[in-house]
Amino acid sequence: MSLPKPLMRGLLGRRLRFHLPIAFTLSIMAAVVFKYTVTEPRKRAYAEFYKQYDAVKEFNAMKEAGIFESVRPSGE
Repeated sequence: MSLPKPLMRGLLGRRLRFHLPIAFTLSIMAAVVFKYTVTEPRKRAYAEFYKQYDAVKEFNAMKEAGIFESVRPSGE
């Protein structure tokens, strides 16, 4: 009794027909999950932060703290 020869001709095509749709489906699902679990909450957090952010007030606070070397505090 001998083992049957493996079917090598067209093996790549058969494997791709099976695995390619699975790979595309999983990658699209991963992208959708990433979008709604990471990017959307991050965009909402940035929007909430910049609703109340005052750049001039922040600059003046840093200027008074002496962070900038080229800007003098307003008291000098």
